[in-house]
Amino acid sequence: MEVKDANSALLSNYEVFQLLTDLKEQRKESGKNKHSSGQQNLNTITYETLKYISKTPCRHQSPEIVREFLTAMKSHNLTKAEKLKLLNHRPMTAVEIQLIVEESEERLTEEQIEALLHTDTSILPADPEPEPEPEGTAASAMEQEGPA
Repeated sequence: MEVKDANSALLSNYEVFQLLTDLKEQRKESGKNKHSSGQQNLNTITYETLKYISKTPCRHQSPEIVREFLTAMKSHNLTKAEKLKLLNHRPMTAVEIQLIVEESEERLTEEQIEALLHTDTSILPADPEPEPEPEGTAASAMEQEGPA
């Protein structure tokens, strides 16, 4: 078997999140439960993937945001994979950009990196602030005790 075009079907985290959420809803509506071991494995993979991906910035994205982001990225000389990584990870610093964009030192100037950061942070929604832990948790109890 030969791969004709390896980059023809890249999916963003948002697209995977939407696909799995829709699949989960369809299974709920149809009433199908864990009948076979294959179905049980699929349910486990779906659950674990949704659990992980719901903690990433993609949860707060929409098709319009993704479209606007990709339109804004056309002016930058980046590969499909690099645009996808920027979309999925929403870098906040120049160091993160340098880790995502291959050979960024040769390909991008500092101004271009700043422009990428500005585009990324202005279009893509940020994660909401993490909720404070309830008073009764072990972490808050340790904070109250102070250093040993």
